[in-house]
Amino acid sequence: MAIKIFIDQGHNPTGFHNTGAVGNGLFEQDINYQVGIYLANLLNNDDRFDARLSRPTPTTVLGTNNATSLAARVRMANEWPANYFISIHGNANVNPAINGTEAYVYRFYTQAHWLAQHIVNSITQIVGTNDNGIYERPSLYVLRATSMPAVLVEMAYLSNTSDAEKLRNNQYLFAYAIYQGILRYFGFA
Repeated sequence: MAIKIFIDQGHNPTGFHNTGAVGNGLFEQDINYQVGIYLANLLNNDDRFDARLSRPTPTTVLGTNNATSLAARVRMANEWPANYFISIHGNANVNPAINGTEAYVYRFYTQAHWLAQHIVNSITQIVGTNDNGIYERPSLYVLRATSMPAVLVEMAYLSNTSDAEKLRNNQYLFAYAIYQGILRYFGFA
């Protein structure tokens, strides 16, 4: 039985509601979309996994506002039902020096926390970003309302020049690193 992983590419296409951060000429929603496509391909080419995407096409728009956009993502994962939920994001900060990879979970010392730890470790090792750690964020809807272990991955900062360069040029590498983190979590690597 394949492990079912729902990949949520955070935000909607440019020009719609619930779009993401912008920095150094990059649009978060575009990076999230492409990394999610690469990750789904890696998982679906591995017989141990079955992956689905929140945004299967670049023009997929979820919901009619921020709240319904988030609700649609959670509903898709819960109704499947997925075994794990991974939301892919890029970060931004008013301070351009802030950089690195981090992840958010509903609660520490859970399966989501261990998965998040493997993913962050893998990204920092493979892509070369700084490790900012794992944080509890019970207020985040996609972590609170999913009925399976859920991780929100902030791959790197669009607002930081060095991180932005990695996000621009290494989208496949980010996906590969997340995939390796998933493999390590399950003891497959």
